[in-house]
Amino acid sequence: MDDSGITITDEQTMRRAVAAAAIGNVTEWYDFGVYSYLAVVITKVFFSNLPPATATVYTFGVFAVSFIVRPIGGLIFGPLGDRIGRTKVLAITVIMMAAGTTVLGLIPGYASIGVAAPLLVLLVRVVQGLSTGGEYGGAMTFIAEYSADRRRGFFGSWLEFGTLTGYAMGATFSAVLIAVLPPEQMESWGWRIPFLLAFPLGVVGLYLRSRLEETPAFQVMVARSETHEGTSTQDAFRLIFTRHWRAMLLAGGLVVGWNVTNYVLTAYIPTYLTSTLPAAGEAGTSESASNILQIVVLLILMVIITFIGRLSDRVGRKPILYTGCIALIVLGLPTILLLRVGGLGATFGGLMIMGLTLVLFSAVSPSTLPALFPTEIRYSGLSIAFNIFVSAFCGTAATVIAALVLVSGDLNWPGYYLIAAGVVGLISVYLVQETAGRPLDGSPPAVATEQEARDLVAARDAPA
Repeated sequence: MDDSGITITDEQTMRRAVAAAAIGNVTEWYDFGVYSYLAVVITKVFFSNLPPATATVYTFGVFAVSFIVRPIGGLIFGPLGDRIGRTKVLAITVIMMAAGTTVLGLIPGYASIGVAAPLLVLLVRVVQGLSTGGEYGGAMTFIAEYSADRRRGFFGSWLEFGTLTGYAMGATFSAVLIAVLPPEQMESWGWRIPFLLAFPLGVVGLYLRSRLEETPAFQVMVARSETHEGTSTQDAFRLIFTRHWRAMLLAGGLVVGWNVTNYVLTAYIPTYLTSTLPAAGEAGTSESASNILQIVVLLILMVIITFIGRLSDRVGRKPILYTGCIALIVLGLPTILLLRVGGLGATFGGLMIMGLTLVLFSAVSPSTLPALFPTEIRYSGLSIAFNIFVSAFCGTAATVIAALVLVSGDLNWPGYYLIAAGVVGLISVYLVQETAGRPLDGSPPAVATEQEARDLVAARDAPA
């Protein structure tokens, strides 16, 4: 910060901050992609004593445990990040995530240690869920507080670039192993390789995060405090649930629009295409074709996401979020109808429409959500709101939709769900204030160069 009270973050430091934050998302979604694509193998390794249908339920049930405990992780790590600092907590969460994924690749199967095998997998998923609960809110906070006000949308979009990268890496690597290795080798040792590769990701993440100082906004807050390093856990809870409950609800509404789309695309649609539609007598898509098309869509989204983030710095966050919500409402059902047509062209078209809708949220939300909370409880507010709504309404989307389709026999339920998410998101976007180009609440103005700082001071000191 210079003498005028303006924070100046140079380009090199900003890029290091973005890389340090995004690596956690890469690690988290790499695990998500690997576990999702290797679910069949994992079922055979850890639940070989159960009938196939029951074993599959157990496999996804263990996977769902991480969503159940995520709010607990947010309750633990969010207030801790506001009290002792962002970088310290983010160093803990990234190593917990990477260690959990690595350990999963080392656990012996049911044939070797019996019931202890699935219990150890369950324990690992609990650890990963807790760490994830403290990771994403902290990563959004970290990037937002390091970014210049006029470039926060662009740099925030790199966080979700990390998400897409991690999922694409996990999915691609798993698909290649399945294609190359015979089933017996895949079940014996091949499935472990992707999980073990998470360890280097964690080491890189820890190295990048340990090299950075605390965010400028947190340093300013601590400098103003005479009694403690940051906001205490007790004060954080009190402030969030009494003074900032409206911000929590608005953040939750945005999270629903964003992450229902995310989990429908990545968690439910692969099963919908390869299992649900064929079982109902419709065309569907082969597993290999579905995997390839999903990966292609993810790669396209990786190319465009940062451009949309940069656009939001020019036109604002709300116009892009409005477009995403309206797309869900108008195109949610037609997208599902297109997927039901079958054939590679129609399937790719449906996946691409859903992916482009998702990227409108993904590119802008990481810079929108942190601006809803002041510095003193930003990490807490984001972590708690994000994880409560993801766990309650988004991570459960695949299970709820599958149940609704089963009970009603209506294959269009994914479309109805997307429409409902779009309505919730639209209401929230309408109620939030535009924050593009403005300082974060409780933080001084932030710029990228000394010239910008001088221009800002000159504009501020000019007579009205």
